[in-house]
Amino acid sequence: MRTASLVIGLVLSSLGAADAAEVRYNTEYSVSLGVLPIARLSFETAVNDGRYTIGGRFRSSGIVDLVKEISATSSVSGQVDGQRFQPERYQLEYKDGRKTSTYDVKYRGGSVVETLVEPKPKPRPDTWVPIADGDLKAVLDPIGAFLIPGDADVCSQTLPVYDGESRMDLVLSPKRTEGYSAGKLKGEAVVCGVKYVPKSGYRKGRKDIEYLRSVEGMEIWFAKTATLKLYAPVYARVPTRYGTIYVSAQKFDG
Repeated sequence: MRTASLVIGLVLSSLGAADAAEVRYNTEYSVSLGVLPIARLSFETAVNDGRYTIGGRFRSSGIVDLVKEISATSSVSGQVDGQRFQPERYQLEYKDGRKTSTYDVKYRGGSVVETLVEPKPKPRPDTWVPIADGDLKAVLDPIGAFLIPGDADVCSQTLPVYDGESRMDLVLSPKRTEGYSAGKLKGEAVVCGVKYVPKSGYRKGRKDIEYLRSVEGMEIWFAKTATLKLYAPVYARVPTRYGTIYVSAQKFDG
């Protein structure tokens, strides 16, 4: 779940335009494990009179469906303040075969005020790192975290993310620039290295957490949207214990 949440967070984050009139914008991504296609994503963003909503769908495909179906729906809503997006509610429904997990997080002033999880978590082991009240102050949701103002130094910052279960820092570092293509669109992207730093809400010694903590080579490529002039991801490279996952925009507002 943790790896899937990170990957979904990396890609549920492309915005289109915003002004006094309502704008709707669709994006599409492909997800592969190495050369094998494993999932498709589609999203819709709506911005209207200072408020925004982003909804997305993730569905496994190809070889993954031979084992079991994995899908997710996610949404975030809140207010637009200049080029910054202030979340008020983040929701995720994640289906892994017959198992469904839901996360519902409410924010106020950039801090978490309520989290509802179904089914309720089982008793935590002694190795569990609990979330302290301070961990929920000045945090970002897993979608809006990757929408970066166009005047920012994109790769020289730390993204404090809370996904409804765990609190993590994603430490970005500058690497290079690269050309990218998304359907018929071509442009230039800023490439950031990513370091995953778990803070709380996880079990010490868990293999996938320890792998993500120590792995090298995680990258996110950011490109500037044509209308809002925000940076948003067009490509992500996420090494996992089972191979490297690649997320590529097939449609993007460049």
